[in-house]
Amino acid sequence: MVVLASKCYVEGDARDRALDSLRSQLDDELGDLDVTYTVGVRDDDFVSVTISGDDATVARNVVRESWGEVTPHFEDGETYVGTLESWDDEGFVLDAGEPIRIPASELGLGQGTPSQIRDRFGLVQHLPLRFVYGDTPRLADETRDRLYDWTRGDGRVNVNSATRSEVRATVNRAGHARDIVTVERLGLLEQSIVCAEGTDPPGLLSAIGQYLPAELKCVIP
Repeated sequence: MVVLASKCYVEGDARDRALDSLRSQLDDELGDLDVTYTVGVRDDDFVSVTISGDDATVARNVVRESWGEVTPHFEDGETYVGTLESWDDEGFVLDAGEPIRIPASELGLGQGTPSQIRDRFGLVQHLPLRFVYGDTPRLADETRDRLYDWTRGDGRVNVNSATRSEVRATVNRAGHARDIVTVERLGLLEQSIVCAEGTDPPGLLSAIGQYLPAELKCVIP
């Protein structure tokens, strides 16, 4: 079993749609392998995938590489994935199966309080983030680089509580299909709408916000 470093924290029909979306993604990733799999959700909302078959070992590695894995064991200096659980003046708290506190001094994302940094980089709750484990955990360099890249583009609107297809449909419904480049999948229910050149991220957020019961955060270049 692989516990994905991504959560399914919605209920009812929304949960069914999210898990159907995950199964479609797994079918694409594992379709050429001789495996069967089942998907479940743990009590802490992390998604588990149980895989069996001749190619099960390969399939588990594919899933770990694609989604990251929640593990009960951590080694100093190794990189893991946790979801953004909370933030305060002292730093970020990631959920990696257990709380991992990243002190403000180890975020590596420039000046400002953790809340200001979260706003500047458009970090929605539950967003998967890579960190390096140790006595004082820190955000991984690849995560820092990715977030800085977001601020160098044409802007983004980040969303939680919705699948990629739901976000794309919402953008279309709001009449803004031509104002975006794509919807980038960040996690199972965390997406990043990449704005086209000339699109105003706050304006796009305002236009689609009425259709999405979600947290939305802008990244303004």
